Amino acid sequence: METVKLIIDGREVAAPKGATVLEAARLVGIDIPTLCYHPELDVRANCRVCLVEVEGSRTLQASCALPVSEGMKVHTNTPMAREARKMAVELLLANHPQDCLNCVRNQNCELQRLAERMGIRENRFTLKDRAKYVKDTSTPSIVRDPAKCVLCRRCVAVCEKVQGVGVLFPINRGIETMVVPACGKDLAEVACTLCGQCIHVCPVGAIYERDDTGRVWEALADPGKHVVVQTAPAIRVSIGEEMGLPPGSVSTGQLVAALRRLGFDRVFDTDFTADLTIMEEGNELLTRLGKGGPLPLITSCSPGWIKFIEHYYPDLLPHLSTCKSPQQMFGSLVKTYYAEKTGIDPKDIFSVSIMPCTAKKFEAQREEMRASGYQDVDVALTTRELARMIREAGINFKDLEAEKYDDPFGITTGAGLIFGATGGVAEAALRTVYELVTGKELPKIDFHEVRGLEGIKEATVDLNGTKVKVAVAHGLGNARKVLDRVKAGTAAYQFIEIMACPGGCIGGGGQPIPTDLERRMARIKAIYEADAGMPLRKSHENPAVKTLYQEYLGAPLGEKSHHLLHTHYVARGKYPKKG
Repeated sequence: METVKLIIDGREVAAPKGATVLEAARLVGIDIPTLCYHPELDVRANCRVCLVEVEGSRTLQASCALPVSEGMKVHTNTPMAREARKMAVELLLANHPQDCLNCVRNQNCELQRLAERMGIRENRFTLKDRAKYVKDTSTPSIVRDPAKCVLCRRCVAVCEKVQGVGVLFPINRGIETMVVPACGKDLAEVACTLCGQCIHVCPVGAIYERDDTGRVWEALADPGKHVVVQTAPAIRVSIGEEMGLPPGSVSTGQLVAALRRLGFDRVFDTDFTADLTIMEEGNELLTRLGKGGPLPLITSCSPGWIKFIEHYYPDLLPHLSTCKSPQQMFGSLVKTYYAEKTGIDPKDIFSVSIMPCTAKKFEAQREEMRASGYQDVDVALTTRELARMIREAGINFKDLEAEKYDDPFGITTGAGLIFGATGGVAEAALRTVYELVTGKELPKIDFHEVRGLEGIKEATVDLNGTKVKVAVAHGLGNARKVLDRVKAGTAAYQFIEIMACPGGCIGGGGQPIPTDLERRMARIKAIYEADAGMPLRKSHENPAVKTLYQEYLGAPLGEKSHHLLHTHYVARGKYPKKG
């Protein structure tokens, strides 16, 4: 690698050619403050918080956008640089509400940390009135509070460059600048997928998930309600972060124990219906391969991805699997099969899901998700919302003794568990489809070809002479690339897995903040390690799933499973009607 030598604060640094001064400083442990900068997004240099002095330059320079050059001499800690940074933060604070105690990002706010770091105790600038800005609460998933926006444009960058959606834009100029959805509309009126990646990159509380914890507390306090909860595969490797444990900590037993202490009547594992999804989706693939049907078959587990294809590629909707997501399969079964088994009237069952995803809130409210005659999932909470409930209840998460999920929806396999990582659905499907077709045991259960954080991955599997080509994409920008190939006829795939969020569910919009590359990698590593330690690792070997088919559903793709476990999707257009 070609390097450039420069001097930063009297220290010689050898930085890669093309690196910025900010990156070079971090190589030697010099931490220049930033706000608009994000390591996974393109450089904006909007906030002026990272200013440094460069010998020979007449003005201070934004280190996040300044390329290194041979012999450059940089000073990061001069009185002029410190004063300029402090002024930049004071100006931001003067244009920002001072309601930190009421903000969802209190104690996890980058602007708050900067003010503390710079020792700001008084502001020399007059606080600007932000009363004219109105919250956008039009969607069931995401709330926008433009009064708190610091105009870093990170949300604009992640929506456009990473997710390939591009529904947020800066408008106006100077002090009148705002970041808003296209044409000044509400989020519900544009083709937002509700993936929540904008929440992860927002440094303050200008974008956040709709808080539904109050509805859950109310149900838990109602003696007439039987309150059940399901937890998604990715939650067990992320909830610990919210409770002060290292990223990638597997906290399954503590998670179950905490939910019981909160008062849930039954604690179930969404991994069970992930196994069920594989049984239905795997057979759906085999049916399309053998009897005809639109190929490639594309997965339907990720509601952000589903909303994306409904808005942007409605002509490809026939390629989607008709399977509901594991969340919705679970909700349907709880108010039918479980209700019958327990003798509880489904109107008295309150069904909660703990999901890594903000789009799950939207999915739970879709009109199509009422196969039981009721709303199948009453409330979907994010990882962050559950963490707030645990803290509010005064539960010491770290000291909890591990407990097990309740039957019958607590018996699961490693195949269901790996749904939480990009490539996991494809791998779980291949484990089952291979053995169903060949009648032979897999010679190698781990499909490393579909693992990892490469944007688009491919694999080919031989099913008794029929070669099935598989593609895996995560992040909607990569999904767009794959779908364009499908439309152009240049992608000879039979099966495609798509997840809306980078890294899959472990990087979902409802996961702990921050969620970055290092944390995604730690969570994925934990998921595969947990899978390797499971006694059962193939969905078709789950005894509880077998019993469910014998007692209730009949067979995969049968009449009852079609009614309860499958659905349809709709074309939405670029500018849907509000609501």
